[in-house]
Amino acid sequence: MFKHIRQDLFQKWSDDIESVVTRDPAARSKLEVLLCYPGLHAVILYRISHFLWEKKWKLFARFVSSIARTITGVDIHPGARIGNRLFIDHATGLVIGETSEIGDDVTLYHGVTLGGLSTTKGEKRHPTLGNRVIVGAGAKILGPIVIGDDARIGSNAVILKPVPAGATAVGVPAQIVKHRRKNEETKQFEAYAAEKTDPILDAIEKLKVQVKNLEKQLNEKNPVDKE
Repeated sequence: MFKHIRQDLFQKWSDDIESVVTRDPAARSKLEVLLCYPGLHAVILYRISHFLWEKKWKLFARFVSSIARTITGVDIHPGARIGNRLFIDHATGLVIGETSEIGDDVTLYHGVTLGGLSTTKGEKRHPTLGNRVIVGAGAKILGPIVIGDDARIGSNAVILKPVPAGATAVGVPAQIVKHRRKNEETKQFEAYAAEKTDPILDAIEKLKVQVKNLEKQLNEKNPVDKE
């Protein structure tokens, strides 16, 4: 049994290293990632602490997570459930609460908080992130809400409501500024959940077009006598 557990952990660690190499253009080799990336160290130590937590060795699990926080600046509760290939870029100041759930291929930047609003023990208090979610630096996702697959959370956003799959949310409190259709999905990695266009400027341009159309309609109904 323990041999199987070791193999499973090593496979997860290998996948975690590969995910960093794939998504970070600054990563030059797997050895560099293994030795120098605190985000990876935090994930590796989390997987150990989570294993201990699942085995009911909760004091040891919390001790390992405490060591991880001291070394990496990342605070992941061992009770959190994290999928495969989590990439924590820059790492520092990131917090993942006890009842958080994270899917596969998720990217979290520094300063992200997956926090709870309730203090009631035994209930779901923290967010659930779907697969391939990207959360920008400094974003706060609070409460037992669901962030859908392929969603993007902008830097410094405060998320208090669920975000649909494929949507982009920005602002304080966050608003949905874009909702991707299936044919708009791209396999290209989008760092910091940055959009290619500014949603505010887009809205202003649309308003300008509407104003021009209204002016044209008014001029057609009430032509100005030029004589």
